[in-house]
Order: sequence, then C-alpha cells, then structure tokens
Amino acid sequence: MSQGPRSGLAAVSAALLAMSRHLEVRDVLKTIVTSARELLDAQYAALGVPDDHGGFAQFVVDGVSDAQWKAIGPLPRQHGILAAMLREARPERLADVREDPRFEGWPSAHPDMSDFLGLPIRDGDEVLGALFLANKRCPKPSGGCGFTEDDEDLLAILAQHAAIALTNARLYERSRELTIAEERSRLAHELHDAVSQKLFSLRLTAQAAATLVDRDPARAKGELQQVAALAAEAADELRAAVVELRPTALDEDGLIATLRSHIQVLDRAHSARVTFDSNGVRALPAAQEEALLRVAQEALHNALRHSGAARVDVTLAKRGPGAALRVTDDGSGFEPTAVRSAGRHLGLVSMRDRASGVGGHLDVESAPGKGTTIEMEVPGG
Repeated sequence: MSQGPRSGLAAVSAALLAMSRHLEVRDVLKTIVTSARELLDAQYAALGVPDDHGGFAQFVVDGVSDAQWKAIGPLPRQHGILAAMLREARPERLADVREDPRFEGWPSAHPDMSDFLGLPIRDGDEVLGALFLANKRCPKPSGGCGFTEDDEDLLAILAQHAAIALTNARLYERSRELTIAEERSRLAHELHDAVSQKLFSLRLTAQAAATLVDRDPARAKGELQQVAALAAEAADELRAAVVELRPTALDEDGLIATLRSHIQVLDRAHSARVTFDSNGVRALPAAQEEALLRVAQEALHNALRHSGAARVDVTLAKRGPGAALRVTDDGSGFEPTAVRSAGRHLGLVSMRDRASGVGGHLDVESAPGKGTTIEMEVPGG
C-alpha cells in the first residue's frame, strides 16, 4: 500500500465501520463498493449479487457516472471472468483483463479497463457476490498488474467483513418483512371483527328498509338513515386501518415529534380541543416507541369518535428509566366491566397486548359520565 501503517489501518477501520452502519442491503452493497475502490485506490469498482437464472439480481458500481451506467445497458450476464469468479470462488488478479482467454468483451459504452482484481464474497460455502476492482491508480510494472498481493490480502479482509454486513442486512430485511406480515395479519383480524360486523348490520338494515318502503315510508326513512350511519362507521374503521398500515417514520422524527404532529392534525380536524405535553422523555427502544404511538392513536380514536369529548389531553412523561403515556378525555365514559361482558372492547384488548408485548402495562379508568383516562407505562432500555 502506498500509505503508511497508521493511515492504512485508519482507512481499513473506517471502511469496516462504514459497512457496519447500514441495515438496508442496497446501502450495504454501495458502501462495500465505495470502500473497496477508495481503500485500494482503483478507478472502478463493482459488486455483483447473482440470481438463480444466470444473471445478477443486483449489480452496484462506483467510479462510473449515472450517464455512463445508463448507456452501458442492462445488467451483465454471468459470463467470462465474472462467471469464473462465481463458479470457482477464488481470487483473480490480472495484468490486463482484456488479454485473459475468458474475456468476452463488453458493451461499447463500457469504460476501458486493464489491470483487474476480483474476489468472491462468501458466507461459508455460499457465494453471496463478487467484488471487482479495475485500473489501479499507480505506475504499472512492465507487463505486470498494478494490484499487488498486499492489495489482494486487504481486499480479502474487506470481503470477509462485507459478508458479515451483507448477511446481517439480509437478516434484518427478512425480520422486517416478517414483522410487517404479522402486523398485517393482526390488522386483518381486527378488520374482520370490526368492519365485517358493521357491514353485516348495514346489510340487514338495508334489507329492512327495502321491505318497509311501500307500507311504512317513515320507518323506511329511519332505517336508511341508520344505513348511512353504519356506512360512515365502517369507513372510519377502514380509514383508521389504512393509517395504521403506514406508520409515521419514528426513526426519522422520534416519538415526541411524531405524537405532536399527529395531535396537531387531530386538533385541527375535530371540534374537540386536543392537546399534547411532554416532559423529560428521552429516546426509548424502537419497539416501545411504536407501541406508545399505537396506543395513543387508538385511545385518541376512541375519545374523538365515540365519547363525545370536548377536550382530550395527551401527556408523555419520564418515569424512571422509561416513560408513561396518559390520554384523558371529558367524554361520556363507560363501565369497563360492562364493555367486556357485552363483547365490546373499544380496542382495549389490542392496547393491552401492545403494552405487555414491550414489557409495559396499561391501566384504564372510566365511568359513565366521568370521562376516560388510559395510561400506559413502558420500562425503557
């Protein structure tokens, strides 16, 4: 390497840290390619992830402009040197890739390349991809390759850590997909319980109205008004579910800013006064923040849609290492035991499940004519 030991180690450390910071597969691939090109001072770098059909599922480049890449055309097939590296899973260091008998040419817009260093990225026996570097920025020995054995050793270290970073990113994405699938399954269950009951009632009421149109128009009118009310309730349930399918990006804004923004929108959209106050709450584990947000949304929905409240106050306060959420309304209230015995839940089961799912607990205080207070506490990290 042209750099001294301290700067060389610092560059390697910076490259490895950069790879470990990302969890999205595409970001990890791009970071690997950029780090490899900068670390070994090459003009071009690329990383190909093979698919199961003789091509590449992903092919990330660095050192090539967007215009050049667009002009080059479709992703390459697995042929020539690329295929050999994936098939044989061993390093390739060439003085001039164009003179290798396996070279099969490249598109006319492809940049010209000579000296070449390639290395597979492996996880055990599985080849996750292949990393390629071309055109070392240094004087070339006569008939030799600009890339040295030291460069090959350094790239091997980078490839080992790239395999770890790429595997972790894939596991993260699979975990996220499973979480999304579980959430959608839960929402489907809630929709079945809530909306299907509304639609069933709507159907029966519409049938009753149809039988009364001729012999009792006044009663038929009343039934049709009930149809309109049931349809509006079903639409509200669906709208609430759609909002829940697209949660606010807590990672970007944080829980406090997300809650404040959500409550400001509700305050403008409803006749009731909706307020928010927070005190001393620091960042919490992601699962706890999402649970707090969901419980707040459910409690607010109940207060604004069902209680007839004139005022709803939301507070989020520090409690030990964790936090406590409190949603209080001055609405009609209810008798919790009567709600349970009647088979109605007002989302209380879902809220309790969310709280217990992150190690917290939920308390509900309500009585007819006395409003409702819902408090959820989480332990923090």
